[in-house]
Amino acid sequence: MPLVTCPHDSAIQINYETFGFDDGPALLLVNGLGSQLNGWPEEFCQGLVDRGFFVVRFDNRDVGLSSRTDEASTYTLTDMAADALTVLDDLDIAKAHIVGMSMGGMIVQTMAIEHPDRVLTMTSIMSTTGEREFGKPAEEALAALLTPPAVGREAAVAQDIAHRKIWASPEWFDEALVRQYFEESYDRSNDGRADRQYAAVVASGSRAEQLATLTTPTLVIHGDKDTLIDISGGRRTAELVPGAEFLEIEGMGHDIPVQTWQQIISSVTALASRNA
Repeated sequence: MPLVTCPHDSAIQINYETFGFDDGPALLLVNGLGSQLNGWPEEFCQGLVDRGFFVVRFDNRDVGLSSRTDEASTYTLTDMAADALTVLDDLDIAKAHIVGMSMGGMIVQTMAIEHPDRVLTMTSIMSTTGEREFGKPAEEALAALLTPPAVGREAAVAQDIAHRKIWASPEWFDEALVRQYFEESYDRSNDGRADRQYAAVVASGSRAEQLATLTTPTLVIHGDKDTLIDISGGRRTAELVPGAEFLEIEGMGHDIPVQTWQQIISSVTALASRNA
C-alpha cells in the first residue's frame, strides 16, 4: 500500500489502498474516529467496484499505517480534509465522489465546503454538523468513548467489543465478526491516537453556516438506533444542505452491518450516477 507525504504538512504521510480500475469514476471512503481503513471492509469496497467505481480507502492521520502527529502540534478537520485530497492528488484524481462515516462524514463535509471543485457528490453517514445541540451521544456511549484505551491485545480487543456493542445496530450485532475486525485492527496497528482526532473534531466547531451554502449533490444516511451520534445530527445535516437527500435506515446503529450494505451501496452509487 502506498504512502504519500502531505505537502501541507511534510511530517505526515498517509497510507492508502485502491480497488478496481482507475478508468472508473473515483469514490473516496473516509473513516471515522479511531478507525483504520479496514473500517470499510474489502467486501463493501468490492460491492462499489462491481457498480463500476474506482474505490480508494485510507488511514487518517494518527491511526493505522499513517503518521502520528507530534504531541506539541494541533490540527483540525481542515487538515484532515487536506490529507484526503493529498491521496487524490497522488492518484491524479481531479474530482471524486466522497463518502464519510461518523468523523469521516465531518471530514467530507469539510472537503465539500473548502474544496468544492474537487467534489462530485458527498455522502455523509451517521455524522453531524458540529453544532452541539444536534447529534448528542447517549450518556453510556459518551462515557465509553472517553474511556482511556486498555493496554494489551486481549484487553484492548475486549474493551473495543464492549464499546461497539453499546452503539452498534442492536439486532445485527455479530460479536464474532466484531472480534475479528478488532483483532485485525490491533495486529495492523495498535498505537492509534483517537484522542487527538477527537480534539480535532472539537476544535473545528460548527459547519452549519457553510453547509447551508453548499451546491454539492448530497446524500445523508443515518440509522434510527444510533446512540453515539443521535439521528438528529443526520437530520440537521440534510436540513442545512440545499437539496440534500436523507435516508433513514431502520435498525441501524453507529456501525455499518452487512445487512445495510446493499441499501447503502445502491443509494451512494445512484447519487453518483446521477451526478457523474
